Amino acid sequence: MSYMLLIVEPPDQRTQRSPEAGREAYQRMLDFADGLKSRGVLRATESLVSDSKAVRVQVREGETRLVDGPFAEAKEMVGGFLLLDCATREEAVEIAADCPAAEWCTVEVRELGPCWN
Repeated sequence: MSYMLLIVEPPDQRTQRSPEAGREAYQRMLDFADGLKSRGVLRATESLVSDSKAVRVQVREGETRLVDGPFAEAKEMVGGFLLLDCATREEAVEIAADCPAAEWCTVEVRELGPCWN
């Protein structure tokens, strides 16, 4: 089964840590991903830049609307993801609990599937 771990963080968190602390956190995540890769459960992983460089796109009644970040109403932002191939939901939750980012963010576990489920 495929699961996505979404790394959900406060939007201002990155600006509150030093560059050294940011690099250390990033390296911990790289090391964690390497361990998952060696176990054969990691399908993909990426870190995302701040939502200040993002754009939201909506199309309503044929009209395209763009909203540039940062998004004032956002209380959280997706900072990255890990795509896993796990035997069970419990395995995905265990991996999320071991994820270093769970110490400074929220790790949301989502099973992949059709949008009507």
